[in-house]
Amino acid sequence: MVALGSVLGTVKDAIDELRDDGVRVGALGITTFRPFPAQAVRDALGDDNRLRRLVVLERSLAPGAGGVVTADLRTALATGDGGPRDAIISTVIAGLGGRPVTRDSLRHMLTSAARGELPAFSFLDLDTHLVEGELTRIRAARRSGPTAENILRDLAGRS
Repeated sequence: MVALGSVLGTVKDAIDELRDDGVRVGALGITTFRPFPAQAVRDALGDDNRLRRLVVLERSLAPGAGGVVTADLRTALATGDGGPRDAIISTVIAGLGGRPVTRDSLRHMLTSAARGELPAFSFLDLDTHLVEGELTRIRAARRSGPTAENILRDLAGRS
């Protein structure tokens, strides 16, 4: 897993627990984003192709382009000599809107990745049923009020 920022402590805790359970997993923390440390990333990931899957945990999203760290990571791997070019890269967007990124959520997501079940692009802890409900409502008839209020109303109706 590649991550940066304050989430690294939680990532390391989740990875330690998974390693205790026998899962082969590791973390690469990026401490400098601009300029992107392309050579250091290539060096850290190695060039012996043991890396089969790479999960990039993103805390921001560029609409239409995906994760900004993933884009730089792909470029670094594609332009360097060596490196795990054949690794499957999955982008996971987490912590949007200040949501906490929990150890349990990371463990679940990394376990899914180890089983090959993690899609190429996903959101961590996003309640897709609420979002789909609002999109369906918008397609049928626009409800007054902001989308966020409509989703909160739906969420409150579940309890």
